[in-house]
Amino acid sequence: MKNEKGGMKMKQALCILSVLILMTAANCASNGSAVQGRNQTSSDDPAFQFSMAERSFNEGDYNQAVYWLQKAADQGHAQAQNNLGSCYATGIGVRLDHTQAVYWYSKAADQGLAAAQHNLGSSYFEGTGVRQDYIQAVYWFNKAAEQGFPEAQHNLGSCYATGIGVRQDHTQAVYWFNKAAEQGHAEAQNNLGVCYDNGLGVGLDYTQAVYWFSKAAEQGYTEAQYNLGICYANGKGLRQDYTQAVYWYSKAAEQSHAKSQFNLGACYLEGKGVEQDYTQAVYWFSKAAEQGHAQSQYNLGVCYLNGIGVRQDYTQAAYWIRKAAEQGYADAVRALGILQPLGY
Repeated sequence: MKNEKGGMKMKQALCILSVLILMTAANCASNGSAVQGRNQTSSDDPAFQFSMAERSFNEGDYNQAVYWLQKAADQGHAQAQNNLGSCYATGIGVRLDHTQAVYWYSKAADQGLAAAQHNLGSSYFEGTGVRQDYIQAVYWFNKAAEQGFPEAQHNLGSCYATGIGVRQDHTQAVYWFNKAAEQGHAEAQNNLGVCYDNGLGVGLDYTQAVYWFSKAAEQGYTEAQYNLGICYANGKGLRQDYTQAVYWYSKAAEQSHAKSQFNLGACYLEGKGVEQDYTQAVYWFSKAAEQGHAQSQYNLGVCYLNGIGVRQDYTQAAYWIRKAAEQGYADAVRALGILQPLGY
């Protein structure tokens, strides 16, 4: 089985922040003329407009939500500006327009709203609505990260880890991953585990790697579930336990994680941590092979070639081995060289 640890990925989160405005009976009760006057005033109040946008959004009236967000945003309400940007970015209640999304994110970001700073950084990183600019992405991620925004802390850590938009610095990557991980950010927890597992920016420490993989795995993060399964299979940072390895591979495999599907298939094939079952091995190799996992494609081809867990079928064997060979998988290339002279 491959001891390949899950990598670090960047993702954009469009955060719509909510404000709950509580009104007491004293606020609401008064004579008719006073109520009318107050309603006229409150309809121009950006906080009131934002609350109406929230109410409309919760009721599923997205067009009306955008109407109220626009009202509040035009008056400088930072959260409304950010949320209006998110509506433009996702096409909710308004025509999809990434340029307008960036415009409103910028308005809110300039007022110091962390969610907007993160969203603006993500726009620069992805090049949506603005020319791609990794340096600007890092600038805005940093602004939001310093305010404790976990998604920005994770993304800033990823930039430092990969050297995108900033000089590569694994120590800084660990610093920011740790900040986000302590707030329960699953991807940051996994990436922090990867750093401990490989001694990147921090001393090699398999026990700490397992700790952080476990934190993320328990939240259902597939890459961490896979990584934790690898640790159990190899006895890294804890006692070797194939049963636990199978447990965590299964968790990730059921979420369509190809490497876990391959490893789970290998466990069934070899009877490690589970009763040997060739049919199940073929099932999981098939799942991963259909996602383009080269080693699974090769193993599935070998199963068809030898009638292991499936009826022998040279045509299917050649099909899957060829798929793996096309990806440069060495064993598949050699096997294809044997099959081709036979007419397959």
